[in-house]
Amino acid sequence: MISDKIQNALNEQLNAEFYAAYLYLAMSAYFQSINLGGFATWMRAQAGEELMHGMKVYDFINDREGDIDLKEVKSPSMKWDGPLAAFEYAYEHERGVSARINHLVDLSLEERDHATNTFLQWFVTEQVEEEATAHEIVHKLKLVGNDGNGLFLLDRDMGQRNADDEE
Repeated sequence: MISDKIQNALNEQLNAEFYAAYLYLAMSAYFQSINLGGFATWMRAQAGEELMHGMKVYDFINDREGDIDLKEVKSPSMKWDGPLAAFEYAYEHERGVSARINHLVDLSLEERDHATNTFLQWFVTEQVEEEATAHEIVHKLKLVGNDGNGLFLLDRDMGQRNADDEE
């Protein structure tokens, strides 16, 4: 059985994961609108990964005989001031997700909920990867700057991400 405090916090995380999926879908649409299909493909795959993260939380709450509380998912922005701004936003978003996960870990320790703590360790590891990936792309975009050829090549590389390769 799961405590109300943990259940509520996990339901908030469930909503945050679905919001992240919306955010990355919005970014995918943005990149499509500026004819950067590779970036759009990358963001769409990221949205799918966030949905999978949400379903992990959903299943865990159910497995612990908790109650699912599907809250309204906030609408994300649909516009950015270019690819760099979008990825800087994504990077900051991922840093915020890491902070949320760390808070959940702290709460699980406070509540002495070892099952939830063990479950959350996957997310702790995942967030290291998420932040590192977004940070790397930000730096690549900074290197490319306003060079159209560089952006073209980076867009091509970003389009190689396959949603089926995700965990």
